[in-house]
Amino acid sequence: MSKQAKRAAPQGSSNRMLYIVLALVAVLGGGWIVYSVATGGGGAVVAPIELTGIEDAQALMARAPGVTAGSAEAKVQILVFSDFTCPACRGFSGLVEPQIKAEYVETGKVRLVYHDFPLGGPSHEHGFLAARAARCAGEQDRFWEYHDLLFARQTDWSAARGAPVSLMNEYAELAGLDRGRFRSCLESDRFADVVTANKVLGERLGVRATPTVFIGSRSVDDWRDYSAVKEAIERELAAGGASS
Repeated sequence: MSKQAKRAAPQGSSNRMLYIVLALVAVLGGGWIVYSVATGGGGAVVAPIELTGIEDAQALMARAPGVTAGSAEAKVQILVFSDFTCPACRGFSGLVEPQIKAEYVETGKVRLVYHDFPLGGPSHEHGFLAARAARCAGEQDRFWEYHDLLFARQTDWSAARGAPVSLMNEYAELAGLDRGRFRSCLESDRFADVVTANKVLGERLGVRATPTVFIGSRSVDDWRDYSAVKEAIERELAAGGASS
C-alpha cells in the first residue's frame, strides 16, 4: 500500500465534505493558535507549535494534509483522526482498517485519509513525536509501514520516560527506510506544522476522542464493529458519494 501513501491534501470530493462539516460545526474563528513548543532528544519537536494564517477552512485544509490510501477517483472518502499512543486506535488499525482496505480501498471504491490527532497529556505525551515520525517515513513512501509498526509496538514506546527518539529511529530501519535521512527529519521541527494543523482541523470538526471516523460527512459512532462501518460505507456508495 506504500505506493498509495501521499502527503498532498485530499482533493475534490474530500474537500467538499470537509467544507460541509466545517460549516455544520461553525466554529471557525481566529487566525492563529498558540501551543507550547517542546523538543526532545536531538532537537526533535515533541509538542504542537504556533500556527498562523488559518483563519478560514480553505487555508486550514491546505496546512493540514492527510495521508491517503486508495484511488483519488473513489466515490467515498473515509477520514480517520487518530493518535499512535491510543490503544483504541491500535485496535481500529489492527482489526477494522485492514478490512476496509481489503474490501473497499484496494478495489477502488473508497479512499482512506489518515489525519493526526495527538491527544497530549500524561498518558499520550509521545503522540506528537510519533505522528511526526510517521510523516518522516512518508517522505520515503513508507508511511503505512511505519504506521503499522508504531501501533504494533505501541506498548514499547508510548509510556517511555522521555521522548523515545532512539526507538523511533530503530523502527525506521525495520520499516526499510534510509535511517540517516529519517533521523535528520525526526530530530528537527519537520512536519511539526502539519501535525499541529491536523490537530486543529480535527478540533474544528468536533473531534474530541480517538479514533474518530468520518464516512462521508458523518462520524461513525460504532467504529469498533466492522459490520456497522460496512453499512455506513455501503450507504454512501449507494448515494453515489454525494456527501463525500
